[in-house]
Amino acid sequence: MTGTIKKLISDKHFGFIGAEGMEKDLFFHGNALVGVTFEELREGDAVSFDIEDSPKGDGRKNAVNVKRA
Repeated sequence: MTGTIKKLISDKHFGFIGAEGMEKDLFFHGNALVGVTFEELREGDAVSFDIEDSPKGDGRKNAVNVKRA
């Protein structure tokens, strides 16, 4: 999938992606980045990613394998 970085929480090393065709933004952790560091990302950057179920088991989805598009 593709989307845009909506918000970065630098001190916690996570953020949210606005995914095309999805109502809710997707959470991602800095560990989910591929080929880019958290510090290199900026709000508004286009990214591609995969979606997985949250490990919390609460029905939410997370973005993984996040790459700059």
